[in-house]
Amino acid sequence: MEKTNQVHEGRNIKRFREMLGIKQETLAYELGEGWTQKKVSQLESKERVEEDILEQVAKILKVSPESIQRFNEESAINIISSTFHDNASGVNYKCEMTFSPLDKLIDAYEENKKLYERLLEAEKSKVEYLERLIENR
Repeated sequence: MEKTNQVHEGRNIKRFREMLGIKQETLAYELGEGWTQKKVSQLESKERVEEDILEQVAKILKVSPESIQRFNEESAINIISSTFHDNASGVNYKCEMTFSPLDKLIDAYEENKKLYERLLEAEKSKVEYLERLIENR
């Protein structure tokens, strides 16, 4: 029996939302009238999300809809796991390594740096949003 790595779009929305530190209530508010925390919770339980809603959520989370559609945590973990396993078992003092684990680490750092910069921008946007809410009270 072949195991497929089915992407769960709702779960991915939840993961991105949590990484950005956004509560379901805040996402509901940003989505507009008719949205509640409960409705966001239901959205996050859906395997497939309607395209227009996916685009709205992606815009709010400042990620591309494709990021939500394609992110597969299990695959990411498998890649990381196999990279560490291959590096650990592939050390042979009699042959040259064709890659440097340090280079892979630097590449991963650069990718994470870009993600953290986007997360920082999202945090700044949240602060600005909260400041506007406070001013309007």
